[in-house]
Amino acid sequence: MFRTALRNVFAHKARLLMTVLAVMLGVAFVSGTLVFTSTISDAYQKSSEKGFDHVDVAVQSDPDNPLNQRLLDQAAALPGAESATGSVTGFAALADKNGKLVGEGWSTLGGNYYAGQDGKGTDARYPMKDGRAPQRAGEVALDAKTAERTGYRVGDTVRMSVDGPVREEKVTGVFTTNDGNVAAGGSLVLFDTPTAQQLLAQPGEFNEITLKAAPGTSQGQLRSEVEKMLPEELEAVTGQKLADDQSRMIEENMSGMQTGMLVFAGISLFVGVFIIANTFTMLVAQRTKELALLRAVGASRRQITRSVLIEAFVVGAVAGVAGLLAGIGIGAGLRSLLNGIGATVPDGPLIISPSAVITSLAVGVVVTVLAAWLPARRAAKIPPVAAMSSVHATPTTRSLVIRNTIGSIIAAGGAALVLAGTGMEADAAKFPMGLGGALLTIGVFVLTPLLSRPLIAAAAPLLRGFGVSGKLARQNAVRNPRRTAATASALMIGLTLITGMTVIAGSSQQAIDKMATESLKADYTISMANFRELSPEVARTLAKDDQVTAVSPLRSSESEINGTTEWLTGVNGTDIAKLAQLDFSAGSFDGLSGDKAVVDEDTAKEHNWKVGSSVPVTFEDGEKGKLAISGVYEGNEMMRGIMLDTRTLDPHMDQVRDMQVMVKTKDGASDAAKSSLEKELGNNPAILVQDKKDVSESIAQMFSLMLNMLYGLLAMAVIVAVLGVVNTLAMSVFERSQEIGMLRAVGLDRRGIKRMVRLESIIISLFGGVMGIGLGVFFGWAAGELLSGSLATYELVLPWGRMGVFLALAAVVGVLAALWPARRAARLNMLTAIKAE
Repeated sequence: MFRTALRNVFAHKARLLMTVLAVMLGVAFVSGTLVFTSTISDAYQKSSEKGFDHVDVAVQSDPDNPLNQRLLDQAAALPGAESATGSVTGFAALADKNGKLVGEGWSTLGGNYYAGQDGKGTDARYPMKDGRAPQRAGEVALDAKTAERTGYRVGDTVRMSVDGPVREEKVTGVFTTNDGNVAAGGSLVLFDTPTAQQLLAQPGEFNEITLKAAPGTSQGQLRSEVEKMLPEELEAVTGQKLADDQSRMIEENMSGMQTGMLVFAGISLFVGVFIIANTFTMLVAQRTKELALLRAVGASRRQITRSVLIEAFVVGAVAGVAGLLAGIGIGAGLRSLLNGIGATVPDGPLIISPSAVITSLAVGVVVTVLAAWLPARRAAKIPPVAAMSSVHATPTTRSLVIRNTIGSIIAAGGAALVLAGTGMEADAAKFPMGLGGALLTIGVFVLTPLLSRPLIAAAAPLLRGFGVSGKLARQNAVRNPRRTAATASALMIGLTLITGMTVIAGSSQQAIDKMATESLKADYTISMANFRELSPEVARTLAKDDQVTAVSPLRSSESEINGTTEWLTGVNGTDIAKLAQLDFSAGSFDGLSGDKAVVDEDTAKEHNWKVGSSVPVTFEDGEKGKLAISGVYEGNEMMRGIMLDTRTLDPHMDQVRDMQVMVKTKDGASDAAKSSLEKELGNNPAILVQDKKDVSESIAQMFSLMLNMLYGLLAMAVIVAVLGVVNTLAMSVFERSQEIGMLRAVGLDRRGIKRMVRLESIIISLFGGVMGIGLGVFFGWAAGELLSGSLATYELVLPWGRMGVFLALAAVVGVLAALWPARRAARLNMLTAIKAE
């Protein structure tokens, strides 16, 4: 039986090729994901470990216990300490020669070159490649990779920003570093220590103190010495622990990416299951006589089952090996792609871990064998008497009734769970909606044979125009509804996900866009490019501009009210009504000054406040006061909480910083006004000046990027589905060779045969497309019901244009999938085909 199974594999290698390709693609996605994430993770980990070469012990600052020069000097004098370095880090945006932001936004960092207390030493962290270290205000050093990307050299003047206002600095040196942020494509700008403290921390304070152990002193010994001199609130950590923690953090970040990509690999494999099951079902049906003869000469049911499973094992093993090799290429390609689009990856070897090899091979074999198990059982049940006929028994009415009943129960249960989830809180609804979605999809798949007849029948009027070919195509599509359903389901799953995500993204985009534009009267919003805090100098600068008629910062400060933490938002009480459009249920912005405040409805309801309520508050600096509620408004994602005048809030803030600034101009939004504001702010690359259109486009760009990534990942599932249609049609043509020969004999020409196969393929593909789009819209609506609870402006938006494209894509899939099977059918020799069994 083993030899028989192997002979069958080689005998049907052309028919099994599509199955091998389908499994190979899914396995390639799995192995490529594992290789890619392992390679990136290893490169970042090794890069980060190099960054701790000069750190044996580190002490990080605490808000209540800042690190100062006195503590640094004490650390340097400890027994076993070779040297001690004070570090200051923070955001620093550097502009290239074209005025654009360098680096990756969040990774555009600034730091200090610590040259010792006397300023005459060297900083081992940053060896100078060219020039010298910065020694005074107005001087900076750039990392070598940033200097290479921008073309800056020693002696050049660069424009940059730390918290808003533009600074012009002279480049005095270029240094090398093992900093992981720089290796990942970010930038690092160094100042002298006093300047870095003033810009990035507080004068005289450090963010971190690092120590290098003297020869013969271990990290643990030095840590013990450091802990003796530290206040109880501060903790000393060894360099090894810092490296391990960073490696673990990198691994966790890679794990999230890996999980996301493996989900799509799983979808591709799931789609592949339909192809495998379809292929083996058809092979079993076509070999009915052969299998029955084996039973007649003494083969047991178990041997027949084992024979089919051995075939599946061989197919899975071949696909697994091919998929592993393809996946290694995918992993290397993804890394090159990242480097190509500017997302720099640290240097390092391609990592092919044993787990990736074992997982890939196991996935290929297990998925194939499991998918072939039911056809194998069906093969074992073929009675020897069936050797008298080559026609496999059609499903009984009873089996179809049972199938439809089970499918209806599963689909109804899944739909009920999804509907129940729409009325729950978002966190509580995840499990029932996820389970319901899976059950509904399975239920619809079980019911697809029942659904295929009416849906395909609906296409009959269109097919009449193609004459005999159209009529035969429709009859062929419904002749074996189970096979048609399994083939269409592969495409259905891919289009369900694509449509659902498109509906959710489009509706969310419009909701956020509507909220952002309708809640703002301001012509422009000003913020940092990385959405960090702005210097209050920006708002003061804009207020002096002649074309600006109203300006208000948004400042945030923590407070305590009735024993709970509440965030206070400082605004310009005089101008805020001209800049924000909020719906007040009581009161208004009028007279927002002194102790007056307005509050959103949710917060007011939580504390039982109303207009006229007196609210005791403990400000950020610990001082107590009272606020009088003068208005209650409907909050949204853009504006919510307690708002009061900045003149009341600012004296209680330790450090005044703005989240953003809203601006209204005399002549409204225009290119000239925007350019004027940008010029007033020094054409600063770190600052975003956005009108409502810019806000809308930035939101659209974010969703478009997300959707394009998802479309790219889901394209794998669609490709696998195409292979399924090709496989089904090719085997169907083989199965109907005699019938096709008869059609040719009675006058249907080759062009008519080709048209018949193509139309059958298009019908099957469109059937899967219609079901996928229908399910996708339902899932998109259900997810939107959850989002509408937290997004007041959310409304279901059906992307009719894109859904039309998806349906057209399904038709194109049908046309492409039919090219080879149609050509093969048309080239059959009619006499040979008529004699075929």
